[in-house]
Amino acid sequence: MLRHFSALSAGLVFGLGLVISQMVNPAKVIDFLDIFGDWDPSLAFVMGAALVVTAIGYRLAWRKPKPFAAEQFQVPGNRSIDKKLAMGAILFGIGWGLVGLCPGPAIAALFIGGLPIIIFLGAMIAGMMLFEGFNRLLL
Repeated sequence: MLRHFSALSAGLVFGLGLVISQMVNPAKVIDFLDIFGDWDPSLAFVMGAALVVTAIGYRLAWRKPKPFAAEQFQVPGNRSIDKKLAMGAILFGIGWGLVGLCPGPAIAALFIGGLPIIIFLGAMIAGMMLFEGFNRLLL
Protein backbone atom coordinates (compact mmCIF):
# COMPACT_ATOMS: atom_id res chain seq x y z
CA MET A 1 0.00 0.00 0.00
CA LEU A 2 2.83 2.40 0.86
CA ARG A 3 4.38 1.74 -2.54
CA HIS A 4 1.15 2.68 -4.33
CA PHE A 5 0.70 5.81 -2.23
CA SER A 6 4.31 6.82 -2.93
CA ALA A 7 3.79 6.31 -6.67
CA LEU A 8 0.54 8.29 -6.62
CA SER A 9 2.14 11.13 -4.66
CA ALA A 10 5.14 11.28 -7.01
CA GLY A 11 2.84 11.25 -10.05
CA LEU A 12 0.70 14.07 -8.67
CA VAL A 13 3.75 16.22 -7.90
CA PHE A 14 5.18 15.48 -11.36
CA GLY A 15 1.87 16.35 -13.05
CA LEU A 16 1.56 19.56 -11.05
CA GLY A 17 5.08 20.51 -12.09
CA LEU A 18 4.19 19.89 -15.73
CA VAL A 19 1.12 22.11 -15.45
CA ILE A 20 2.93 24.93 -13.59
CA SER A 21 5.84 24.89 -16.05
CA GLN A 22 3.38 24.90 -18.99
CA MET A 23 4.88 21.74 -20.50
CA VAL A 24 1.27 20.65 -21.05
CA ASN A 25 0.84 23.56 -23.48
CA PRO A 26 1.78 22.31 -26.97
CA ALA A 27 2.31 25.87 -28.27
CA LYS A 28 4.84 26.56 -25.50
CA VAL A 29 6.74 23.37 -26.29
CA ILE A 30 6.75 24.03 -30.05
CA ASP A 31 8.02 27.58 -29.43
CA PHE A 32 10.83 26.08 -27.35
CA LEU A 33 11.74 23.67 -30.15
CA ASP A 34 11.65 26.43 -32.82
CA ILE A 35 15.25 27.56 -32.36
CA PHE A 36 15.41 29.29 -35.77
CA GLY A 37 12.11 31.14 -35.37
CA ASP A 38 10.35 32.67 -32.40
CA TRP A 39 12.35 30.68 -29.82
CA ASP A 40 11.10 30.61 -26.22
CA PRO A 41 13.97 29.45 -23.94
CA SER A 42 11.85 29.25 -20.77
CA LEU A 43 11.48 25.46 -20.91
CA ALA A 44 15.26 25.14 -20.91
CA PHE A 45 15.17 26.52 -17.37
CA VAL A 46 12.50 23.97 -16.45
CA MET A 47 14.65 21.15 -17.81
CA GLY A 48 17.77 22.54 -16.12
CA ALA A 49 15.98 22.73 -12.78
CA ALA A 50 14.73 19.16 -13.25
CA LEU A 51 18.31 18.01 -13.88
CA VAL A 52 19.52 19.67 -10.68
CA VAL A 53 16.71 18.16 -8.60
CA THR A 54 17.31 14.73 -10.15
CA ALA A 55 21.06 14.87 -9.53
CA ILE A 56 20.53 15.80 -5.88
CA GLY A 57 17.82 13.15 -5.50
CA TYR A 58 20.06 10.41 -6.88
CA ARG A 59 22.94 11.45 -4.62
CA LEU A 60 20.65 11.25 -1.59
CA ALA A 61 18.93 8.02 -2.68
CA TRP A 62 22.15 6.09 -3.26
CA ARG A 63 23.23 6.81 0.31
CA LYS A 64 20.32 4.71 1.58
CA PRO A 65 20.56 0.93 1.92
CA LYS A 66 17.15 0.49 0.23
CA PRO A 67 14.36 2.62 -1.24
CA PHE A 68 11.63 4.10 0.95
CA ALA A 69 8.82 1.86 -0.32
CA ALA A 70 10.56 -1.19 -1.82
CA GLU A 71 12.88 -3.98 -0.77
CA GLN A 72 15.67 -3.07 -3.19
CA PHE A 73 16.66 -0.57 -5.88
CA GLN A 74 15.61 -1.52 -9.42
CA VAL A 75 18.56 -0.60 -11.63
CA PRO A 76 18.55 -1.54 -15.33
CA GLY A 77 21.42 -3.82 -16.23
CA ASN A 78 21.44 -3.15 -19.97
CA ARG A 79 23.32 0.05 -20.79
CA SER A 80 23.79 -0.52 -24.50
CA ILE A 81 22.22 1.62 -27.19
CA ASP A 82 20.56 -0.70 -29.67
CA LYS A 83 18.47 -0.18 -32.78
CA LYS A 84 15.14 -0.35 -30.89
CA LEU A 85 16.23 2.30 -28.39
CA ALA A 86 17.53 4.61 -31.13
CA MET A 87 14.39 4.23 -33.26
CA GLY A 88 12.15 4.79 -30.25
CA ALA A 89 14.05 7.96 -29.33
CA ILE A 90 13.85 9.23 -32.91
CA LEU A 91 10.09 8.57 -33.13
CA PHE A 92 9.54 10.16 -29.72
CA GLY A 93 11.45 13.28 -30.79
CA ILE A 94 9.59 13.56 -34.08
CA GLY A 95 6.24 13.22 -32.34
CA TRP A 96 7.19 15.72 -29.64
CA GLY A 97 8.34 18.22 -32.26
CA LEU A 98 5.27 17.82 -34.48
CA VAL A 99 2.61 17.89 -31.78
CA GLY A 100 4.29 19.56 -28.81
CA LEU A 101 3.26 16.80 -26.42
CA CYS A 102 4.73 13.65 -25.00
CA PRO A 103 2.93 11.03 -22.88
CA GLY A 104 3.49 12.53 -19.40
CA PRO A 105 2.30 16.06 -20.21
CA ALA A 106 -0.58 14.68 -22.31
CA ILE A 107 -1.89 12.69 -19.37
CA ALA A 108 -1.40 15.69 -17.07
CA ALA A 109 -3.32 17.87 -19.56
CA LEU A 110 -6.17 15.39 -19.95
CA PHE A 111 -8.54 17.39 -17.75
CA ILE A 112 -7.65 20.81 -19.15
CA GLY A 113 -6.80 20.13 -22.80
CA GLY A 114 -10.10 19.06 -24.31
CA LEU A 115 -10.58 17.12 -27.53
CA PRO A 116 -7.04 17.58 -29.00
CA ILE A 117 -5.51 15.91 -25.94
CA ILE A 118 -8.02 13.05 -26.10
CA ILE A 119 -7.20 12.54 -29.80
CA PHE A 120 -3.47 12.58 -29.01
CA LEU A 121 -3.87 10.04 -26.22
CA GLY A 122 -6.02 7.82 -28.46
CA ALA A 123 -3.37 7.95 -31.19
CA MET A 124 -0.66 7.23 -28.61
CA ILE A 125 -2.51 4.17 -27.31
CA ALA A 126 -3.15 2.97 -30.87
CA GLY A 127 0.56 3.38 -31.64
CA MET A 128 1.48 1.39 -28.54
CA MET A 129 -0.90 -1.39 -29.57
CA LEU A 130 0.51 -1.43 -33.12
CA PHE A 131 4.03 -1.65 -31.69
CA GLU A 132 3.05 -4.61 -29.51
CA GLY A 133 1.51 -6.34 -32.52
CA PHE A 134 4.58 -5.79 -34.71
CA ASN A 135 6.90 -6.72 -31.85
CA ARG A 136 5.14 -10.08 -31.42
CA LEU A 137 5.42 -10.78 -35.15
CA LEU A 138 9.14 -9.98 -35.21
CA LEU A 139 10.02 -12.01 -32.11
